[in-house]
Formats: sequence, C-alpha cells, structure tokens
Amino acid sequence: MTVTFSEINIVLFTTTSQSVYNESLQWILITNLRGAEMESVVRQSVKTSNLFLYLNHLYEQHQSNTLYIKRLKALNKIIETKDLHTFFQPIVDLQTKQTMGFEALNRPTPSNLFNNVDQFYEFVGQTDCVFLFECFCRNLSLQRFKERLHGELLNEDFILFLNIHPNVLLDKKYNSGETLQLLKELGIKPQQVVFELTERSAVLDFVEFERVLSHYRSQGYRIAVDDMGSGYNSLKTLIYLKPEFIKLDRSLIQYIDKNSEQQQLVTLLMKYAEQAGTKIIAEGIERQEEINYLQDIGIHYAQGYALGRPSKDIQLGELRVDDHADRRSHRKRS
Repeated sequence: MTVTFSEINIVLFTTTSQSVYNESLQWILITNLRGAEMESVVRQSVKTSNLFLYLNHLYEQHQSNTLYIKRLKALNKIIETKDLHTFFQPIVDLQTKQTMGFEALNRPTPSNLFNNVDQFYEFVGQTDCVFLFECFCRNLSLQRFKERLHGELLNEDFILFLNIHPNVLLDKKYNSGETLQLLKELGIKPQQVVFELTERSAVLDFVEFERVLSHYRSQGYRIAVDDMGSGYNSLKTLIYLKPEFIKLDRSLIQYIDKNSEQQQLVTLLMKYAEQAGTKIIAEGIERQEEINYLQDIGIHYAQGYALGRPSKDIQLGELRVDDHADRRSHRKRS
C-alpha cells in the first residue's frame, strides 16, 4: 500500500489541530514508513499543524474585529438616532403601599449583533464610548420621564433612579453642572434624582470616590448601591460610600420566605441600614409570599414583577392586599 504526501496533507487539514500528530502516527504505522521517509512525514505533520493553528488564529481575529466594528457602528447610530427604548419600573413603599419612585431602564432594539441586553452593555463597557453613552442615557431618561408623566402624576415628586457607571462620576470630563441645567429646564429637583451604582462595577479608590460623592450630595443628589449581595463587591462599598439606598440583589430575595440563610443575611443588612440611616429596596420580587415576608420584617421598599413590570408608560406599582395582610393588620390592632 502506497500513500503519497498529498494524501497525508489532506488528512491533516481535515482533522482537528489536537489530533494531527496522532493521525500522522497512525498513517506511519499503516504504511510501514521507515527512516528518512518517516522523519519527513513527522516534520510535515508539525509544520502543517502550526500553519493550521496560525491560520485559524488569523481567521478568528478577523471575525472578532469585523464584529467589533459592526457593533461599534451600531452603537454610534443608536446614540445619533436616540434608538433606545426607555422603560420605567415602579418602586413601592411596602408599609404605606404607595409608589415612591421609578428606575429608568434603557434597552436597545433587538438585533443579530447583540443577543441580549447584558451583551449590549458588556460591549459598551469595552469601548471608549462609555462616558458618551452614559451621559446620553442619563439625559434621555430624564427627558422621557418628564414627557411621560401625565395627569395627577405631574404633581407628585417621584424619585428617579438612574443607573450610572462609577467611573463616569470620577471622570474629570463629566460636568455635573450640565445635568443640573437639564433638571432645571425639566422642572425636576436634584433631590428627586438617585445615582444608582451597580456593585458589579468595582470601585478601586474608595477615598477619592467618597470625596466625589460628597460633591454630588452637596448639590442634592442621592446615591444607591445596586446588586448588593450578588458577590461582585464587598461590604467595604457600604462603609465608604454610605449610600442613601441599598438595593438587595434578587439572589437574596427569591424564595426568602423559605430560606433561613437568606433571612439571616437580610436581617444583618437591615440592622446596618438602621444604624447608618440607609433605606433598603428589595429587588426582583415575583411572589406574593416574598412580599408578605418582607413586609413583616419591616423592609422599606420593593421592586419587581409582582409589584409592577417595566413599562414605557409611567404606571404606579400595585401592592395586592391578601388574607395575610389582613391578618397582620388585625394582629397589630389587637
């Protein structure tokens, strides 16, 4: 049986890079190649394997660069045309059952470039457009919030929670006076605006950030720390930033009525919040049982599908009164 080098090359190119060498040895055994002929085959295998890996690397790099450029063009177009969908999700006072404010959520139009919202925002974070995009989102949220308030809601001083990357507040290019001017034009007081800092965006220089936050607080803004308990940051965030609001991550709230470990951790955070003068907002509530438990232990505010879904129209949250609430009210009166 005679096997040519061209046939060996065909086999090598059609195998995965990891199996090239083993495949070559199999051919050597089958064809009983000896001496210089065997050495030539092995060397050819190594060269082919290296070439295959290199060409594959170049191809993947080209694909990655092409996708990046397409996504960057799409991002710039979104900013240019204001092609973002802004939703407002209500935040409800669990004790008074009144809506105290809303979180503004900006979402891109679904496309084949971004599989989901998380992928979109992850890409934004990889570009040098973070500062520009954050300012764009903040202004868009404020304008649409004012535009969509109607009827009796216009007379309410709702609080608006705006997601913001910590690095934007630290950026010397950011001029907070521009936001103040926009608020003045819209008739929104700075005291109605809360900068919501995600715990996933780690703060490295806490001392400097504490100084920066003091500057914004002096103008009337308040601070919330989002995703507390998600594991992306430490309690050092609370100690240094001293937020007016702590938003508990859904992982702490889901089925809390059945999980004693979650209950203990939330109780500890509540004790800290009480001592620090901080209000707690429980996020991701989807079950009435969770609402009942959180009301019983005295959590201040809540947000989630069970209270109101994100909506383009500004809609008040609804806190359903059930038999559990009636029994709790009766016990208080007794």
